Amino acid sequence: MKCPRHLSAGANNEVIAINETEVAKLFSGDTRSDIGSEAEKMKFANAINGLVVQFIRIDFDEALQSERLVMERIYPIDYRAYEFEKRELWFDVFKDELQQLHIAGFVHRHLKRQSNISGDKYDNILLTNTGLRLIDVGISALKSQVGDDLFNRYVAIELEELEQFRVYFLNR
Repeated sequence: MKCPRHLSAGANNEVIAINETEVAKLFSGDTRSDIGSEAEKMKFANAINGLVVQFIRIDFDEALQSERLVMERIYPIDYRAYEFEKRELWFDVFKDELQQLHIAGFVHRHLKRQSNISGDKYDNILLTNTGLRLIDVGISALKSQVGDDLFNRYVAIELEELEQFRVYFLNR
């Protein structure tokens, strides 16, 4: 059953609207993900650039009996309404910002939605009035936590997904 103010749901968590500027990812019961780890990764990425949705706070919703990872509310826009040249520029900026995150030791690991989860295959990449943005850092990784070999493997996979997204984004 969906919570009031439901916006979306992933494999483990539901996202609800709090107000016009904030959303919350709910962590109730055994979600197989850790709210503290996700907050830490989000804050790490936020310190590098503005590509990843902004962390606001962790709190608890009494009515829903759920921990909440509160973040900025992003209003996506449909990129298909914009010219190829604008999309190309947005993609180039996105690629540069993603590479900045990689260099700093952060890899998103979820550009492309898993095939067993319903929804658009690039649901975690949203076009906003400030450009392309990333949401959902639940399975992201920090180099300091996973080591060089695993981190480099994740980056290589992400770069393949990035090229697939480029084709998808520019040619729709």
